[in-house]
Amino acid sequence: MPRNMSFMLTTEQMRNRTKTVTRRLGWEFLKAGDIVNASVKCQGIPKWKSFEKICEIRIIDVRREPLDSMLCMTVPYTYYGESECIREGFPHKSPREFVEMFCKHMKCEPDQEVTRIEFNFTTTGNLMDNHAEMVRNGTIKEIRGNTRQEVQ
Repeated sequence: MPRNMSFMLTTEQMRNRTKTVTRRLGWEFLKAGDIVNASVKCQGIPKWKSFEKICEIRIIDVRREPLDSMLCMTVPYTYYGESECIREGFPHKSPREFVEMFCKHMKCEPDQEVTRIEFNFTTTGNLMDNHAEMVRNGTIKEIRGNTRQEVQ
């Protein structure tokens, strides 16, 4: 059974599939290939209570790094922070704004070592949710009967 990971602060990005990286203060035990249920909020909810699942994700990469590595401005990492903000679902935030936001919400310092988790979205789950996502991102045009019409 997959573990549950809360995306309370980035629910919209997860629903829109614009987030493919998350940073956590824990979660060092994850491995590439693990499946995780992304949910709106699951921290502090007893196991016998239900919670809102957003989608299922597959872990691609897990590594530890200082949060402030996003602020590094030396070659070859000059654009690392900007690309990571996009992957985190915040394309309009600067790396400094992202680090400040993270520290505020997680009550940590910029030099805190965090777990960087890269993931992709699985195709399991609700067929209509998957269909709506594929139409939005241009993978397919529509469903006709039980077949999907691929974009050429």
